[in-house]
Amino acid sequence: MSLFPVHSIESAPAQARQTLEAVVSAYGFVPNLLGVMAASPAAAEAYLALSGIFEKKTSLTPTERHIVLLTVSRYHECHYCMAAHSMISAMQKIPAEITDAIRRNRPIADVKLEALRRLVTAIVEHRGRPSEQELRAFYDAGYKPAQVLDVLVGVTQKTLSNYTNHIADTPLDASMEPYAWSPR
Repeated sequence: MSLFPVHSIESAPAQARQTLEAVVSAYGFVPNLLGVMAASPAAAEAYLALSGIFEKKTSLTPTERHIVLLTVSRYHECHYCMAAHSMISAMQKIPAEITDAIRRNRPIADVKLEALRRLVTAIVEHRGRPSEQELRAFYDAGYKPAQVLDVLVGVTQKTLSNYTNHIADTPLDASMEPYAWSPR
């Protein structure tokens, strides 16, 4: 038996059941990531709160948000989140060439979006210390200083899920299998 089982509503700790019920209400099922996170009601709730804030309260567009989430997951080599956000990107009609560029660790053709990808990579790679040149390139592409902080919300959200998936070796949900990804 795994130390990190994928919980259902019924098997989850009582404090996590309401959170998982909300997930089922929103998505129609409990994704394996949240089933694993349910072992710690705080982790599941924190992840959902960060996800909601990143999606609804930042100034980034849906495409920009997916670039952040995919880039962090790519850097951390998270097989689960790369598959999940590749699938969600396709469902939300994010251009496939953007998702494919990130999956292959190649530049995005759009200059502004590539500046975002490069800043996210720099933030993760340098542990929150991008250089002045990296920040300047982001601003020169048309972004504002406040958007660096918006990016950090997404980096925080994905770091929590990426690390959870690494520790728990979260299995892909069946719906994600066509989007499976490996760093090699």
